Amino acid sequence: MSVTADAKELHSDITRLRHQLHQEPEIGLSLPRTQEKVLKALDGLPYEITLGQSTTSVTAVLRGGAPHAPASKPVVLLRADMDGLPVQERTGVDYSSRLDGAMHACGHDLHTSMLAGAATLLAERRGQLAGDVVLMFQPGEEGYDGAGHMIREGVLDAAGRRADAAYGMHVFSSLEPHGQFATKPGVMLSASDGLFVTILGAGGHGSAPHAAKDPVTAAAEMVTALQVMITRQFNMFDPVVLTVGVLQAGTTRNVIPETARIEATVRTFSHASRERMMTAVPTLLQGIAHAHGLEVDVEYRPEYPLSITDENETATAEHTIRNLFGDSRVTRWATPLSGSEDFSRVMDEVPGTFIGLSAVAPGADHTATPFNHSPYATFDDGVLADGAALYAELAIARIAALAAAAPASPAS
Repeated sequence: MSVTADAKELHSDITRLRHQLHQEPEIGLSLPRTQEKVLKALDGLPYEITLGQSTTSVTAVLRGGAPHAPASKPVVLLRADMDGLPVQERTGVDYSSRLDGAMHACGHDLHTSMLAGAATLLAERRGQLAGDVVLMFQPGEEGYDGAGHMIREGVLDAAGRRADAAYGMHVFSSLEPHGQFATKPGVMLSASDGLFVTILGAGGHGSAPHAAKDPVTAAAEMVTALQVMITRQFNMFDPVVLTVGVLQAGTTRNVIPETARIEATVRTFSHASRERMMTAVPTLLQGIAHAHGLEVDVEYRPEYPLSITDENETATAEHTIRNLFGDSRVTRWATPLSGSEDFSRVMDEVPGTFIGLSAVAPGADHTATPFNHSPYATFDDGVLADGAALYAELAIARIAALAAAAPASPAS
């Protein structure tokens, strides 16, 4: 049977795992219940399992058993992130989160279950593989740099040599029609950095601001000035997105507080703009604080780098999608998204690509459905088998191509 046919046979198992994961979302780098479910799904399959030391990651290596493998066997890495978000679910689905304040609002439960399904598909084809496959089940994508932890613990070399190619996948609850795959060579996702600002003033009575040093008015000016700076100092065709998500000051209306706090997320689409923001932002905020006679502490914290896909690996993914599902199922995005991903760290080390998959319900208006991270975001189970099949076929096809191009083993 074909990979897609076998994946359809596994659909009920993949769906069951997805629902179990969805009902018990875990946040951050410690996901013990999630790790337990993944290990159960891999139980009995011929994988070499390594558990994370600083996280509850799972690395699974499948040794290919093709009789005429090259001397240096190819290695392909497949990644799925596993963590949820601190979001209160409001979808109303019958397998909703059972944990207050936690939800799989970004679809990582689908990624994990699809890769677990692919593990079975690949194990069944072990004898055909002239190379090794590394499955990277990663915690802590949502702001905890789980990929960085796994890379430091050796996931890229888990098969005994550095992976030759790496593929990640991400579902979306909007953007594209149901079942559509999306790719983009080059910059696909923005870099993401954090801005943390504390304005230090001198408190006083609200009736006498001249006798105090008001951090609130300076904070308000800073929020506006950051947006103006972007429009006047940065090229509109190399965009910067800065969003203030935290603005805190004071406890009562007639007291001028001692401090004010700003926290923001910064997204950039080039190395040049990212580096420039790291110096331009502190300079601007320090100037505003000085003009008001205040002090300011500015922390510009680098987080996830640009997600830059390899052109050849992107073409490989597109070719594989077309072979499995037909030409109409793949869309190449013209512009990147302003979301960010720590799979970028893998692609900085290994040629790879990232693939979007729309899990919008069939027939739904994909331009109007709630986007990822919304408490109302829903992801359709109907894409699970296709996602598992694509994960598996990416490894199968890429190993075959790499093996065909490699020098033959002396023993063959």
